[in-house]
Amino acid sequence: MSGFVSFMDAALAEARAAASRGEVPVGAVVVKDGTVIARAGNRMRELTDPTAHAEMLAIRAACAALGTERLTGCDLWVTLEPCPACAGAIAAARLSRLYYGAGDPKSGGVAHGPRVFDHPQAHWSPEVYGGIGEEASASLMRDFFSGRRG
Repeated sequence: MSGFVSFMDAALAEARAAASRGEVPVGAVVVKDGTVIARAGNRMRELTDPTAHAEMLAIRAACAALGTERLTGCDLWVTLEPCPACAGAIAAARLSRLYYGAGDPKSGGVAHGPRVFDHPQAHWSPEVYGGIGEEASASLMRDFFSGRRG
């Protein structure tokens, strides 16, 4: 991949900000033509909204910024493997590529669980690249939850 630029650091910054608000530390950014056009971290507790996942919020913000419900040509960078609901939103938005950090064997919907994009009824499947910034993403999650259980 000549000229490949990772935007995982921007997603990790959003995840850290989410953790500082007491949210599960997941962060996401949407990138178009090498520019971050939307960013978000989890805000489920803050907004009392079970759909306020980082991916959902970033997708909504990107659609608003571009004035369209389709994000073809855009990439989503997220620190944790998306859940099935977020994978459905990624498909509905027609994101071109998904880059994620840590896998999520418990609640993931891309490489684990229902594998939404592999389902015969999937109407859109982005290119998927997992494991980018995996250790930093997994470490954030471990530290957050160990602090809660401590």
